[in-house]
Amino acid sequence: MDGSPDETTDAADAREAADAAPADSSPEVEPGVDPGVESGVDPRGESRGESDVEPDSGADRSSPVDGAVPAPAVHGFFGGWVRAVTRIPVLTIVLVVLALGAAAVPAAQLRLALPDAGTLEPDAPGRVAYDLVDRHFGPGWNGPLVVTGQVIQSDDPVGLMDDLGDEIAALPGVVAVPLATPNEPGDTGIVQVIPDGAPDSEATAALVADLRAHHDRWLDEYGVELSVTGYTAAGIDISARLGGALLPFGLLVVGLSLVLLAMVFRSIAVPVTAAAGYALSVAAAFGLTTLVFVDGVGADALGVESTGDVISFMPIILMGVLFGLAMDYEVFLVSRMREAYARNGDAKAAVRTGFVGSARVVTAAAIIMFSVFVAFVPGGDASIQPIAFGLAAGVAIDAFLVRMTLIPALLHLLGRAAWTMPRSLDRALPHFDVEGDALAEELALADWPEPGAEDAIAAEGVRVAGAGRTAVDADAALDADEDPAAGLTVRLAPGEALVVTGGTAAARRALLLALGGRLPVVAGRLTVTGLAVPPRGASVRSRTAFVRLDAADPDGAGPAQGAADDDRRVLDRLVAALDAQPRILYLDGADAVGAPSIRADLRDALRRALAHAPGLALVVAAEDEHAARELLPAGTPVIEAALPSAADPARLPAGVP
Repeated sequence: MDGSPDETTDAADAREAADAAPADSSPEVEPGVDPGVESGVDPRGESRGESDVEPDSGADRSSPVDGAVPAPAVHGFFGGWVRAVTRIPVLTIVLVVLALGAAAVPAAQLRLALPDAGTLEPDAPGRVAYDLVDRHFGPGWNGPLVVTGQVIQSDDPVGLMDDLGDEIAALPGVVAVPLATPNEPGDTGIVQVIPDGAPDSEATAALVADLRAHHDRWLDEYGVELSVTGYTAAGIDISARLGGALLPFGLLVVGLSLVLLAMVFRSIAVPVTAAAGYALSVAAAFGLTTLVFVDGVGADALGVESTGDVISFMPIILMGVLFGLAMDYEVFLVSRMREAYARNGDAKAAVRTGFVGSARVVTAAAIIMFSVFVAFVPGGDASIQPIAFGLAAGVAIDAFLVRMTLIPALLHLLGRAAWTMPRSLDRALPHFDVEGDALAEELALADWPEPGAEDAIAAEGVRVAGAGRTAVDADAALDADEDPAAGLTVRLAPGEALVVTGGTAAARRALLLALGGRLPVVAGRLTVTGLAVPPRGASVRSRTAFVRLDAADPDGAGPAQGAADDDRRVLDRLVAALDAQPRILYLDGADAVGAPSIRADLRDALRRALAHAPGLALVVAAEDEHAARELLPAGTPVIEAALPSAADPARLPAGVP
């Protein structure tokens, strides 16, 4: 089951090289993907942070195991909060979704309109005049409609307008037609229509729709193309247009949040849950605003001046402002959870420790914004009140019910799956160092190990997740006074080979994966091809290739093959990896290839590659040093690194020999 270098993955290697928590077991490898080769071709080469490892649908490469920092206990008010919401996460999720769904139900009756004099203060001159007209003439006289059209082609424009006026006056919802006449030049006809309802009433909107529905019949009968206009009709049109823009606008902002959060957190679950939570917050805010400003529930207690509809711009403003605040709260909380997960590898504990570390900031920010918005509600302008109320309700709902209750429960329930992303999507999306930590680390290593150094690999005290404590022998560049158990210290020049022996198969593989930017480095300093790891892990993967020589059929999905066929498949993978022209080639399991002819073919392939690219560096792992050296072309300078011969069985993943 061979794959091209761009289609392959080392998911199986990462699973074997890192301990899997029992409660958060990783899913299986993607079918049809061969983990035997990892070319890591990535032309972008963007920086990544500490969790800079290539996620895969079948594995999470950012969960350090060995050398991980234990998750601290959570205490205090917010510790109790997060323990409560994650104790039974399914129950928390159901309760929050049902509560917000119930709050969103009234939003179906949300009515939009532009403000008129009827929304002014009761003692304002415009409001006094509005009320007098309404009391003595009727509500429709405050918002007359104008029907107009070209009548220049008519021989009798006055008679034509009289006939049109009579027909319009007979329509349901029309109180009067005080004017139906052509203008002085006789080229334009004007009909003034007084509706039965107020300017912002549903009856008036229905009358406008009815007048427009007669357009074609009047065009055929009178030869006049009529239009309905005036302040009232324009307000109805603007409200309808803004209402129709809500769905496209919502899809735009939700789509942007999905893409941006996926780029930042390298996850599918985080952006999806964030977008779903935002949608719930907006819907609930709309529902509560409708309940107060349309249905009038609690309007007197809040000092609401007018009910029945809200200003047409409210939904767009609320969605835009709440989107920015909601994503701020999301990043505050989830970034700390992601940092905790990268440190201790426990997805569930990371939710709690990350929550406690950022909940105070989110709470303070939400209270500040809530106080600002709610201050405009009592006694405020009638046009501002629904916007302010909706934003205040939206902030409170999003911060305390969605970000601090629903999201922790969802991420706790998902466990390790919350921090994974399909490899193809990971390659397609750019990478961002949001906090700037990766940039700071890269700058710190810019002149290390010395200014102008051109090492293929420079490592000092490197410890790797899943590899145990790494020791090296005298051939590696380890100072005599250093503790050999402190980690790998070695400098590998272009064209040289590093032979890694000893330890367990999982430990050797973990070390090679980490040296290629494919597993986290939990301690020490490391640059590969001059790039700092992990900050430039994506670029390192694009410059290196990883081949498992012991992986005949790693997925176990294909039919059983003979030993010769298996060895030939390994050779094919090596050739495919070399075709990508990597600057460093990592070969794991060099002693697994038994056929002498295949070993000779592997050595010839490496010899040809070195002849074509003399700067190609090799890193070869094998239990037996002789087996590793036998694969290297003659004359290749060799540095040896020996892992401890005995490993702590408790540190090894289950099933690893």
